[in-house]
Amino acid sequence: MTTKTFKPSSPGRRHRIGIDFSDLTKSKPEKKLTQPLRKKAGRNNRGKITVRHRGGGAKRRIRIIDFKRNKHDVVGRVAAIEYDPNRSANIALIFYEDGEKRYILAPIGLEVGQVIASGENAEISLGNALPLNRIPSGTMIHNIELHPGKGGQMIRGAGTAAQLLAREEKYTLIRLPSGEIRRVLSTCMATIGQVGNPEHKNQQSGKAGRTRWLGRRPQVRGSAMNPNDHPHGGGEGRSPIGHPGPKSPWGKPTLGKKTRGKKITDRLIVRRRK
Repeated sequence: MTTKTFKPSSPGRRHRIGIDFSDLTKSKPEKKLTQPLRKKAGRNNRGKITVRHRGGGAKRRIRIIDFKRNKHDVVGRVAAIEYDPNRSANIALIFYEDGEKRYILAPIGLEVGQVIASGENAEISLGNALPLNRIPSGTMIHNIELHPGKGGQMIRGAGTAAQLLAREEKYTLIRLPSGEIRRVLSTCMATIGQVGNPEHKNQQSGKAGRTRWLGRRPQVRGSAMNPNDHPHGGGEGRSPIGHPGPKSPWGKPTLGKKTRGKKITDRLIVRRRK
């Protein structure tokens, strides 16, 4: 998919950079593979705002994606490439030969009519899902499991891909897009290829209204608030953040402060991200 610009018929369209959806082959989703999305507007079960700047937005339905790829040794055919409003990547509708239909993440190069499969006996080809111990070194992969049978949890965003480097005992070494090298159990599944829609990162909304359609509310700078509302607030005119550095509204250090603590999975990280 490519980006496209618009005629400057209004200030909002002048700076808008969108995605050309001509590659999509189906405009409406498969009804049986969707379910309603109940909006929370950033609130928890007590009605308290736990995530700020959320609310409103266009009505959506959740597309049920097959991250597990557990339909082994059953051949499927790509019936359509579709847009998914709940993620940056596009999705592919698969018709399996036993009559079942499922959605998967659409990698770059996947086309309508192409045949895909999953399992230990699947070929090393685009869109097929195999255990890591069956994939050759150097292959680009996505939708990687962290626990066998749980479903893919890593490398699901538009344009992302990891590279399989080597194997050591029961683990496989994988280079993630961040540059981090990590061990993953060799029995975990992964899908061949790079996630599609790589131009997603080059979009520009052009106006505040488009951001509201996506369910994002305005963010107010801390320096524009009063001192009782934010640690950066107050002062005469435009004031710097000051000592002892940037803070969140609740007084915690932010803007570059490392937040990752010690985790039991740290032993699986061979090299930290750059």
